[in-house]
Amino acid sequence: MTTDRIVRIVAGFMILLTLALAHFSGQVDMSKLNWLWLTAFIALNLFQSGFTCFCPLDSICAKMGIRRAQ
Repeated sequence: MTTDRIVRIVAGFMILLTLALAHFSGQVDMSKLNWLWLTAFIALNLFQSGFTCFCPLDSICAKMGIRRAQ
């Protein structure tokens, strides 16, 4: 496992953790549809891309001709 993958996993987990803590402490109501669900979706994508190496933005950038970092 590379550092890039570990960073994605930890970043996604930390974002999801802070959303959960905010919800269960009563600061945020995640039971209603709001913009924080977009944050949760991004965090889940970060988390899963660390394990699967599939990132939708990577695919979009590749189709636009943008090269990956070496």
